[in-house]
Amino acid sequence: MNSPAFDPRTLFDLSGKRILVTGASMGLGKRFGWTLARAGAEVLLAARSVDKLEALAADIAAFGGRCKCVALDVRERDVIRATVDQLEQDGPIDVLVNNAGIAIVRAPERFSDEDWDSVYETNLRGPWALAQAIIKHRLADGRPGNIINVASILGFRPIGHLAPYAAAKAALINLGRELCVDLAAKGIRVNALNPGYFETEMNREWLASPGGQKLLKG
Repeated sequence: MNSPAFDPRTLFDLSGKRILVTGASMGLGKRFGWTLARAGAEVLLAARSVDKLEALAADIAAFGGRCKCVALDVRERDVIRATVDQLEQDGPIDVLVNNAGIAIVRAPERFSDEDWDSVYETNLRGPWALAQAIIKHRLADGRPGNIINVASILGFRPIGHLAPYAAAKAALINLGRELCVDLAAKGIRVNALNPGYFETEMNREWLASPGGQKLLKG
């Protein structure tokens, strides 16, 4: 996955920065963690299971990068606040990458209340709680901050069978816009990434389906 020949420091240098990446155990989050560490940042790798982060931490250590594995379920708001407070004791978090997310693929009539709640809590409420926790610390110490919400192209162009996911990602995009209005003058930047169809563990099965293949050939 990670090419030793690629050095992101030829594009940007993040030496001295501390960056928290959620959903870092797989997919885009795993790639974000590796690249940011390769660029010189100390990366706080967060996921529900620390065990799944160990291979990435080993890859980062192999090139002399700095990282820390953090057990974090973004559905648990009290845990989020306590975790951010604890991490801040070792130094300010300069950048938050709100990457954790899940998708459930079903026809609209087949979504349960539990499906909706699970997607909403992971893809929207968790990122909000994390952003708010970081914002409070940066406003308290007056340091600049950077929040990057990983949304999706589906926040703009729904394709069906992903109602909770598309709704949550659209809301995440607009949440970032609203935070920009409140925080830009205070030195805290908020941006959204809206990836298209990258094959990851989350969507690999769907991309291999007839619907996914039709989209790719599109």
